[in-house]
Amino acid sequence: MDKLIYNERDVTITNDGATVMNLLNISHPAASILVDIAKSQDDEVGDGTTSVVVVAGELLNEAKGLLNDGIEPNIIIDGFRTACNVVIKKLNELSLNFSNKSEEEKKNILLKCAQTALNSKLISNHKDFFAKLVVNAAYQLGDSLDKRNVGIKKVTGGSCLDTQLIYGVAFSKTFSYAGFEQQPKTFSNPKILLLNVELELKAEKENAEVRIDNPNDYNSIVQAEWSIIFNKLKLIKDSGANIVLSKLPIGDIATQYFADNNIFCAGRVEDADMKRTAKATGAVVQTSLLNLNKDILGECGIFEEVQIGNERYNIFKDCLKTKTVTFILRGGAKQFIEEVERSINDALMIVLRCINNAEIVPGAGSIEMQLSKALRVYSRSICNKEQI
Repeated sequence: MDKLIYNERDVTITNDGATVMNLLNISHPAASILVDIAKSQDDEVGDGTTSVVVVAGELLNEAKGLLNDGIEPNIIIDGFRTACNVVIKKLNELSLNFSNKSEEEKKNILLKCAQTALNSKLISNHKDFFAKLVVNAAYQLGDSLDKRNVGIKKVTGGSCLDTQLIYGVAFSKTFSYAGFEQQPKTFSNPKILLLNVELELKAEKENAEVRIDNPNDYNSIVQAEWSIIFNKLKLIKDSGANIVLSKLPIGDIATQYFADNNIFCAGRVEDADMKRTAKATGAVVQTSLLNLNKDILGECGIFEEVQIGNERYNIFKDCLKTKTVTFILRGGAKQFIEEVERSINDALMIVLRCINNAEIVPGAGSIEMQLSKALRVYSRSICNKEQI
């Protein structure tokens, strides 16, 4: 079942083991080790965070009975270690390697792995739909298989089946000034310029002291402020960029100037989105406008701004430099979408791990039963206390 966990700030609905363990306020030193077990399982494998806590708890429970019977802790630990080696050996015998299968069979196995990971989740009713998205995303990442190239954006509203996978980068429309609506909203094969430069009319008197004797000189100072920003904008236009993104604000003068020159701009872009755009398009983030050339501009196949739910999204598709994908998750409530995000994260980690390892075992508890049986048979071959 899903758990509803409430703390002062937030309500979380989840059945993801690592999330539950993180949200519990555990101060007991031994219990906090179980939290770490779930966390490392989440970082390493993604799924199975509940299982590791349940198994560890059960082993501790069994060990408690043995301690009460007066058996030395060292003997129990040696027994656990021996059992661990036996189990790993048996596991390797039972595993199925699918690296030599055809592409079609491989994809089917990965789909089943993703569906297995989604079986116990909130979205298990739509596991076929989400498993396909996850496997397609994993294939799109190419050889790097770097999970950092997967972005997840959440848009409240609509059905969870409205979730879409975009082969590229997507982020929601940033704060914009007057003149923004006159800018073009679609480009084919655009040149992309990424900046860490503020494009606003700055009153230079705020960061410099200027003394004048003649009131007429004041006008030249005001003109200088205008010429500074127009010089910047001209350098950007001359670089041949069609899309300008900046981490810092792009003001109303710049917005209108870009609109007049058929250039799209977005200011105050989040750092993570900026980095993924740079990686995907091959653009280099600039902190100065003095040396703009073709080498630092990025490229993508199609850029468009589209309406998704109540929000507008900027989408860069068919990026050539690095393969990146973005999930745009939909759903009725914020808590539901967050749980979908956790579920997709688990499934994606499993699929990426399968592509790397190419070895699988049957699920649904059957492998645990088989290992338990193997251990029982092995234990009968030991004569000392470790047998227990």
